[in-house]
Amino acid sequence: MSTPCKPTRNTMRRRQLGRILPALVVAVVAVVNGQQPPPKPGAVPTDRFITVQGLRLHYVDWGNAGAPPFIMVHGIDRIARTFDHVAPHFASRYHVIAVDMRGHGDSGWDPASRYTVEDHVGDLTGLVRELGLRNITLWGNSTGGRVVQVFAGMHPELVAHVISEDVGPERPRQIADNYSRRVAQEEAGWASEDELLAQLRKSNAGAGDAVLGPYVRYGTKRRDDGRIVWKRDPKLVQGFVATDLWRFVKEIKAPILYVLGGRSTIVPPDTQEQLKKALPRVTIVTMPGLGHYPSDEKPEEFVAIVDRFLNQ
Repeated sequence: MSTPCKPTRNTMRRRQLGRILPALVVAVVAVVNGQQPPPKPGAVPTDRFITVQGLRLHYVDWGNAGAPPFIMVHGIDRIARTFDHVAPHFASRYHVIAVDMRGHGDSGWDPASRYTVEDHVGDLTGLVRELGLRNITLWGNSTGGRVVQVFAGMHPELVAHVISEDVGPERPRQIADNYSRRVAQEEAGWASEDELLAQLRKSNAGAGDAVLGPYVRYGTKRRDDGRIVWKRDPKLVQGFVATDLWRFVKEIKAPILYVLGGRSTIVPPDTQEQLKKALPRVTIVTMPGLGHYPSDEKPEEFVAIVDRFLNQ
């Protein structure tokens, strides 16, 4: 009986190419035809939980744990999954983590209703310590932008870059009052996810379903009476108050990027001038015609701005 021949190195290479080439051809054809490119390495979201300051916090881990950490912190009423449309862009170069702040999404509600910016910063600090993270890039929008600014000022030794989306060191009384009214108006909930999604499309005309879809899917729950409501603690309003964070922001040492929406008035020109004087490594970019969440309306342009900043 003859002994089987051991495959040569060239034969093994041909076999490997035979397995790989068809997938490559499919990917190239998809790109040529204008279809969605295949996911980048590591761009697979995994739900994780951690206990910090006595609360169970939820975060979404996009993999690539050996890369430098990139933490994303959402705005008031939002959730970690509202970064789904931009997180994969960074997941091949960074260990991307998107956090549900306390009182939001699948994170715990604080029994004492402690929801100030400083309370959220304490959670972020605990998460960073528990995971042993350093050399961190931080991106926050709206309230999340205030959180990352304060964290960067309190822990300059841990931070490599900061991105604050359409928010500065101050929250005027009017903004706090507007949020309180909206929470009261939404107490009735919605008959279905489709009804809520239709409402969001009208009130967020610049944002597509790539943003609004995950927001509704992961950010809502069905109440006992069958109505759809947000996964949020109604007492968030107790921490959403007029705020001045300049004492923290002035201590930021890392390069910091403020990306502002041209239609937004949240970071007025006089505040921008103060930021330029207080922070020698600041960059301020305004995206004309956009609102409070420019990364929702023009994500490709937004991430291009962030890429230029990170590559400086």
